[in-house]
Amino acid sequence: MTKLSVNINKVATLRNARGENVPNVLNVALDCEKFGADGITVHPRPDGRHIRYQDVFDLSQFIKTELNIEGYPSLEFIDLVLKTKPMQVTLVPDEPDAITSNAGWNVEKSFNQLYEIIEGLKEKGIRTSIFVGTDLHNIELAAKTGTDRIELYTEPYARLYPKGKEEAIAPFIKAAELGKKLGLGINAGHDLSLENLAYLHQNIPHLDEVSIGHALICDALYLGLETTIKKYKKKLE
Repeated sequence: MTKLSVNINKVATLRNARGENVPNVLNVALDCEKFGADGITVHPRPDGRHIRYQDVFDLSQFIKTELNIEGYPSLEFIDLVLKTKPMQVTLVPDEPDAITSNAGWNVEKSFNQLYEIIEGLKEKGIRTSIFVGTDLHNIELAAKTGTDRIELYTEPYARLYPKGKEEAIAPFIKAAELGKKLGLGINAGHDLSLENLAYLHQNIPHLDEVSIGHALICDALYLGLETTIKKYKKKLE
């Protein structure tokens, strides 16, 4: 079964708007687990505009499912990961000031960097995933870095889905099939929603995990967090 990892960055954004501790990020994460989430994803950025490094330390002590830490592999980020030892690290090529992830790795360009970092993380028993698009040559190179998984950047799928879902999903099916053939686990994330998630899952049934934040938190404003998580889990059955 495909696991649902809830990205709680937007919860931290709301908290930070008032400079207090409401909503409490840790409590929301624990509630997500209680309501059926299979994991929690966080993406701390250098400016601390949503998830802060201290949040990651706090979460690492209490999360009972899977903690997935996303981020650009700077020295500070890798130090955080090694100290908190999450179940999974997802490496993304974001610039420090990026609003959100908007592209996967150019693996050929960053191969040596990724290979060295992934080797070090795996020595510590931390599962690694790297954020990629659907270019097949890029995925072949990703497998050679030693990564355990790839996370498919699904914004292009979400953008094209309303215009033609068959065309939107086609490159992702090919990418996932190749990744699976190469022995990689397959994750997916970015702009997935209640509207487009089921179709993605139906066509890529061997997805290991989807990471969803923005749409899920927006839905929760209307539906409530528990109902929303159950609805997303239903899409993955």
